[in-house]
Amino acid sequence: MGKGKGEILKNFIPIVDFIAGIAGPFCEVVLHDVSNVESSIVAIKNNHISGRQVGGPLTDLGLKLLKEKAYKEKDYLLNYPAKTKDGKVLRSSTFFIKDENDDIVGMLCVNIDLSEAHAAKKFLEDFIMGIDGRSEEQNTDKDDKELPEHLTISIEDLMHSLIQQTMAEIDVPPERMSPKEKMWVVHRLSEKGVFMLKGAVAEVAKCLKTSENTIYRYLNKKIDDV
Repeated sequence: MGKGKGEILKNFIPIVDFIAGIAGPFCEVVLHDVSNVESSIVAIKNNHISGRQVGGPLTDLGLKLLKEKAYKEKDYLLNYPAKTKDGKVLRSSTFFIKDENDDIVGMLCVNIDLSEAHAAKKFLEDFIMGIDGRSEEQNTDKDDKELPEHLTISIEDLMHSLIQQTMAEIDVPPERMSPKEKMWVVHRLSEKGVFMLKGAVAEVAKCLKTSENTIYRYLNKKIDDV
């Protein structure tokens, strides 16, 4: 008889402590239970890095990975960039925790805070200077849209972040968006897993300055139908 999902996740809780103990205070380790994306964090160490707590939500990338079922093709993702709410740049990795049927149970995430490393790098660049007399730019100011993951503290922050990122891709105020542009935003948000979150339809309708019924109608149509 296979282990229950709760038992599988329980076995990973000591690993959270283990990895954090080895890597030290610049390494945040998080265990997510994906059966409840709105309060998925069941264990976290060195949470001073992101400010998140047990009971916090899954990340935007986590939602997208669930929606796309990326865990069916991969066992883990390594060394992708992420960003905290207060602007810390991280190097993150995620291990997909699966049951005996290869269904996802949880995610074990390791987030390395690169703030001190970037500060040291900038110091050395400024100290040594380039041959042309100018220091190289610190590569920490990437546009938010280029970062695949944003670590948010609450479900409201997560939802707001995803909606604002997606609307920024069109870069047109909602009151000036055409129906087709609004439908594109809705479908893009669906791809990112936003509508897995409670209250998402109402929040998206508010941000797009339209009705909830219109959002449902957009979800049930193809973009080419408009």
